[in-house]
Amino acid sequence: MKVAVFGQTLYAGVMAALLAECGHQVYWCDILKKTSSEQAYAQDEAVKHLLEKQAKNGFLQYCNFNDIPLDIDAYFFSFNPTEENLGIEILKEIGQRQIIHPKLMINASTLGLHGTEKLQKYLPEDEWVYLPDIIQEGNALQSLVQAKQLIVGCVLESSQIKIKELLRPLFPREQQYLFMPILDAEFTKLSISGMLATRISYINDLAVVAEKLGIDIEHVRQGMAADSRIGSFYLYPGAGFGGENFSHDILTLSNTVSDTGTKSQLLSQVWDINEQQKELLFRKLWNYYHGDLTGKTVAIWGAAFKENTARIQQSPIHVMLKALWAQGVVVKLHDPQALAEIEKVYGHRSDLIYCTDQYEAAQDAHALCLLTAWKQYWSPNYSDLLKIMHHPLILDGRNIYDPRYVKAQGFAYMGVGR
Repeated sequence: MKVAVFGQTLYAGVMAALLAECGHQVYWCDILKKTSSEQAYAQDEAVKHLLEKQAKNGFLQYCNFNDIPLDIDAYFFSFNPTEENLGIEILKEIGQRQIIHPKLMINASTLGLHGTEKLQKYLPEDEWVYLPDIIQEGNALQSLVQAKQLIVGCVLESSQIKIKELLRPLFPREQQYLFMPILDAEFTKLSISGMLATRISYINDLAVVAEKLGIDIEHVRQGMAADSRIGSFYLYPGAGFGGENFSHDILTLSNTVSDTGTKSQLLSQVWDINEQQKELLFRKLWNYYHGDLTGKTVAIWGAAFKENTARIQQSPIHVMLKALWAQGVVVKLHDPQALAEIEKVYGHRSDLIYCTDQYEAAQDAHALCLLTAWKQYWSPNYSDLLKIMHHPLILDGRNIYDPRYVKAQGFAYMGVGR
C-alpha cells in the first residue's frame, strides 16, 4: 500500500519506520518543516536507525505536501494534544486535492474523546479508523510489535479488512485485533492510562506510609509484584510520573467523568498524589537542612520525565526547579539528552548551570538529587563524589541505589519510602 504519514510524534515515526520495513511505500509529510528524522527521534536510537535504513532503501520518503501522490491508499495522522488545529488544516488541504474517495483515514492522535469525530467532519466521505498510541517512550518499537492485541476503533467491515491488510505483516492473526466503536476505543485508551497512573500513585501512597512505619517499600513492591494477579508493571515508587500524552490522558479521563455528573474521588486523588510526589525530594531536602537552603548548591541528575527520552513535559524537574529557586538555591543540572529542552523553557540564568558531565554537576554540591533513572546514573563513582561534593547527601527519587551500600560509602541517603 501507499501510505501518507502526517505528524512528528514518536508514534508517527514508529509507524512510518515499521510500515516501510514491511514493504509499504511510505510518504512522511514534513508539514512542520523539520529537516530530518534525527531532530525528532534522536532520543530513540532504534527508531532513528530504522527510519534511516528505510529512507536509504527507498521505502520511506520525506516530502512536502505537494509531493504526496494522489493514489495514496491510507492516510495516517498522529498529533499531540496541542496540534489539533494543525491536523484540521491538513485535512482541509487533503479535501481540496483531486483524489478518489473513500480513503482509509487512520487517526492515531492523542486528542481525547470525540477526537476522531472532530477530524472526520472535514472528510466525512472517507473511512475513519482510530488506532490508539500504545507505545512506550524508550522502548518504542518493541512496545508496539510485541503487543498481544491491538485495539482498533472501527465498525465497518470494509475498513477492518483494509486496516488488517495494512498491518498484516506486524499483526498477522485475526485474534490480534480487538475491534470496537471509535468512541469506545478512545475511552479505552484513556482508561488504560488511568489504570497505569493509579498503580503508580498507589505505590507512591504506600511508600509514604511505609517510610513512617520504618518499612522499606522495595520489599513491599517485590512482594506485590510476585503475586501473579498484580505483577510489577508501573509499580515503582518515585518522584512522580510525567509525559505530555500520558498526563493529558489522565486529565481528560478525569474531566470526562466529571462532565457526566459523576464524581470520581479515585481519579482526582491519583492526580493529586502524583503532583504531591513531585515535591517529595524538595521536602526531604528542606527537612534535612532545617529550612536553611539559601545560598546552597544542589546537583540534579535527570530532567526528562523518564529515561531514554528528551521530553520534559510534566516532568518532576519543573516543580523541583521552582521550589529550589524560591529558596535561593543554585541548581547544577545534568541530563544525557534533555538539557536543550530545559534551555528552551528556562533559558540562561545565574541559578541554573547546565552541565554536560554528571560529575561536573556534583562539584561543590550540598546535595545530589536523582530524578531520572538513566542507566549511566546507576553505578556512580562514590569515592569521586565524596571528594567533589560539598556535603555527601544523595536523594534518590527513583530508588535505584542500595541504601546500605550508599551509606557505607560515607553518604547520607534518602529514597522514596525507604
